[in-house]
Amino acid sequence: MKYFALVFKNLMRSKRRTFLTVLSIAVSLFIFSALVSLPSVANEILGDTASSTRIATHNKAGLTYNIPIAYKQRVASIPHVEAVVAESWFGGVYHEVYDQFPNLAVDPEQVDVMWPDWGISKEQFEQFKKIRTACLVGGGTMKRFGLHLGQQIQLKGTVYPFNVTLTIVGRIAGKAPPDFLLFRRDYLEEAAGRPGFVGNMWVRVDKPENVPQVIAAIDEGSANSSYETLSESEAAFLGNFMQMYKTFFRLAEVLGFIVVLTIGLVAANTAAMSIRERRGEIAVMRSIGFRSRTILTLLLSESLLIGLIGGLIGCGGAFIVLKIFSVGLAGGPLGSISMPPLVLVEAVIVSALIGILSAIAPASSAARRNIVDALRTVA
Repeated sequence: MKYFALVFKNLMRSKRRTFLTVLSIAVSLFIFSALVSLPSVANEILGDTASSTRIATHNKAGLTYNIPIAYKQRVASIPHVEAVVAESWFGGVYHEVYDQFPNLAVDPEQVDVMWPDWGISKEQFEQFKKIRTACLVGGGTMKRFGLHLGQQIQLKGTVYPFNVTLTIVGRIAGKAPPDFLLFRRDYLEEAAGRPGFVGNMWVRVDKPENVPQVIAAIDEGSANSSYETLSESEAAFLGNFMQMYKTFFRLAEVLGFIVVLTIGLVAANTAAMSIRERRGEIAVMRSIGFRSRTILTLLLSESLLIGLIGGLIGCGGAFIVLKIFSVGLAGGPLGSISMPPLVLVEAVIVSALIGILSAIAPASSAARRNIVDALRTVA
């Protein structure tokens, strides 16, 4: 602590250089934190929403193909199955084309059994089962459009050639996706003329260890038919959706590290220039009794302090921007993007490493240089 004033004074010796170095590190850590947060959030979404007892069953040919609703009764009779909820994608828009968010129609009877972790009260579940035009809306969508319980809204059909008028009876929270809207499938079926097909089915199993057995039984029941099914755990099902973002996430990580490496080289050049200008001063300090280790510590402390200040500014800025960005972001897995605590820790560590590694080589050389040679060079 007794050398802090000396460190601070040296930092303020060239205010412009210190400010620009801090700013460059802050910008690089801002970019690094924002980019590295993307894959971390994807992993967090999978961990938070994937239930170990839920199974998604859809057409083996792909999610764009339907399966017969008649499969529901057969699946419900399989041992260890507690609930089956058929689901159909509606894909409507609220006002304009850019006002899109995921909206689906589901069977209302066992919604509370299928998704007890979605933070919906028993009263709201009962209203959803009772009111034909009822819908449950995610907290993100409620906030985005300023919706409230009891409000009536209309979704314009895109996949279907008709609109649906819905009444909000519940707010989806908990581990549910924040931008979803669910309404009753019998309402959709009636408007569509009861086609007898659904997009997919959700199946809840009594115990996690019975999931593989139930998956095998479901798919064996439709084998060699015109509508073969592919069943997978909820984690695997959600993971398939994340695959479309995989390349983007990988590119984000690579770009983040490239930015940090580039700024590290710039900081190293700046540190070398600063220490080179002070060779005479360092030689004088050693001649009056300062030990090489002490001088090295002082030089590294200056660089470390610059790195940490820049890192904290960059991380803080990224945290705020991602928070604002997530509020206005349309539906999709990135709708709940934020900076995980682990990324914040990583960014601070990276900023400290930038500070130390950028100065360690020139600082070590200056601290150990022969006093006479150093004084002769600047004389």
